[in-house]
Amino acid sequence: MSIRVGRVAEQIKKEVAAILRNELKDPRLEAGLISITDVELSKDLRHAKIYVSIYGTEEQKNEAMEGLERATGFVRREIGKRLSLRYTPEIAFKLDPSIERGDRIHRLLVQVKAEEKGHGEH
Repeated sequence: MSIRVGRVAEQIKKEVAAILRNELKDPRLEAGLISITDVELSKDLRHAKIYVSIYGTEEQKNEAMEGLERATGFVRREIGKRLSLRYTPEIAFKLDPSIERGDRIHRLLVQVKAEEKGHGEH
């Protein structure tokens, strides 16, 4: 990834987080439940995959993803207004399960450690 693509991706990440936090009024998109984890930008800056982590039940995740998909046009227009790019990239929101997976692994490790400690006392 070129330095410019990386910088633009990071700026898009910041702007989308701000848009979700301050601009969107959709109740499915509660800012505390959604985190922007990464932005993958094509070399020509025309396509952006925005990875989001959503905290909640499967139903809440599905509703939030529906809300994000409905807001795609608005978010893209806002990015176009806020960043001075020749072309505003087409955006797609993708669910990123990595934080959830890491949390699950952490809980399992804590459980194994507690079980090992319990067996050592006998």
